[in-house]
Amino acid sequence: MSFVFPPPATVSVPVVGKAERFPVHRVYCVGRNYEEHAKEMGFTGREPPFFFLKPADAVVVVEAGQTGSILYPSLTKNLHHEIELVVAIGTGGKNIKAADAHKHIYGYAVGLDMTRRDLQGEMKKQGRPWCIGKAFDQSAPIGPITPAANAGDIANAELYLQVGGQDRQRSNVAKLIWNIAETIEHLSAAWELQPGDLIYTGTPEGVGAVVAGDTMVGEVKGLGTLTVRVV
Repeated sequence: MSFVFPPPATVSVPVVGKAERFPVHRVYCVGRNYEEHAKEMGFTGREPPFFFLKPADAVVVVEAGQTGSILYPSLTKNLHHEIELVVAIGTGGKNIKAADAHKHIYGYAVGLDMTRRDLQGEMKKQGRPWCIGKAFDQSAPIGPITPAANAGDIANAELYLQVGGQDRQRSNVAKLIWNIAETIEHLSAAWELQPGDLIYTGTPEGVGAVVAGDTMVGEVKGLGTLTVRVV
């Protein structure tokens, strides 16, 4: 088979303890999935889960022990950080029941859902899609994937994000409105999940702006740290 131009390389994420890498298929994100974050965004309660996508090539892979970098994106004056637990799907499926969700999980990672908040807000006001606020280049940094068997008690893991050494976000995965299994059940009812899918499960309260020169350090306990500098 020939192509009119060389196809892009497959985006892939390193796997802790393995030489093989995890090839990325799609990137799904869950909106407003921590109650306190929902409140700071002007909402309350346990609303039905909703999702948005980022392109696979928005993923910025940060190798273990390294400091990654992202460019401050165009068109925005209000770039926000959102620390998240990322679920890596190893076995696909449709209409997966929550009780069976664990069978489809390959592993977990630490991720950042970077957001052009001003552009997102303007699109919301106009009732238009807000892909421009979420699905831009380099908007999905991620650290290495830890296989599920080695990830510990991920359902009760603490997570945090610091900027310049100061706490911005700090919470626990147990505070997810829709837990990991429920998220997979809802998501797989709308799309057939595939091996290589990444699910950014939502961010806790404390989201805020970063500027060029800031260094973000995030962690989900048991999965190591993710360090990203804005340049």
